[in-house]
Amino acid sequence: MDEEKPKFSRILLKLSGEALAGQQGYGIDPEVIADIASEIKEVVALGVQVALVIGGGNIFRGVAAASKGMDRASADYMGMLATVMNSLALQDALEKISVVTRVQSAIEMQEVAEPYIRRRAVRHLEKGRVVIFAAGTGNPFFTTDTAASLRAMEIGAEVILKATKVDGVYSADPVKDKTAVKYPTLTYLDVLKKGLQVMDATATSLCMDNDLPIVVFNLTQRGNIKKVVMGEQIGTLVKGDVAHV
Repeated sequence: MDEEKPKFSRILLKLSGEALAGQQGYGIDPEVIADIASEIKEVVALGVQVALVIGGGNIFRGVAAASKGMDRASADYMGMLATVMNSLALQDALEKISVVTRVQSAIEMQEVAEPYIRRRAVRHLEKGRVVIFAAGTGNPFFTTDTAASLRAMEIGAEVILKATKVDGVYSADPVKDKTAVKYPTLTYLDVLKKGLQVMDATATSLCMDNDLPIVVFNLTQRGNIKKVVMGEQIGTLVKGDVAHV
């Protein structure tokens, strides 16, 4: 396995905020974040350039707050700040194990993070540093999924790795529906037409327009990030025209 070359040289890993919460369901679980950091370190050691986008749902959900009557733009800005907190936590976990990491924020806050500058981000990646893109796109009404698609295009990532709690995309929620079928491959149009929970429609359309593949895989299984990077067929691959499954 060690002799093989990674399939991708530059990736964007999308983590949900909930992934950092572990079993407690909210906040940041130090053990979980340390595990994620060590998996990222393994991938960096292969010579792969790694960028990340993290959600903020473990701290604050803009959409949920807006549905309860809060102004959507205000709620979304609060959600963006939650992603900055998560990004700083992951940066700390990575730097504790000697992985040089930079946080770039779409909302300027120079005391805690660099501003998002595309060329600078690419330079960091070329130097082997991990770059975490915080604060979404910097605009309300856009999700962190859309931010992940946008940043992936801007830095020239070859794939988006969408880390979830299940091992791919299913026809229904596999926890609630035992007859749910897992799709090994899907087209962007399949995802949009069937309303599958891969990424939201804006993010999926952006990937479709730019032919950027998405791999949806299970983060909770140790070693999976490395497996995807090495080209193992795990999870669900979403890309351009493939035979309908």
